[in-house]
Amino acid sequence: MTNKLNDDTLMALKIAFSYMPKAIEVTKYEYGERYITVLEHIETVREELISNDVDPEEVYGEINADIAPNSSY
Repeated sequence: MTNKLNDDTLMALKIAFSYMPKAIEVTKYEYGERYITVLEHIETVREELISNDVDPEEVYGEINADIAPNSSY
């Protein structure tokens, strides 16, 4: 069983994730030989959010509610 993060730590992770590039934006051209490592880091953070009952696709809108577009569904 995975330990849940406390509220402050989870909020910090959400904020950091909202500034991370989307996986589709990570290319060898932009990140060089480290692009695989960057993709792995993004996936690690996504998995931690999911294990704490947070939908990674909703994080940006939660953190940046004032500038995020309205949901389309």
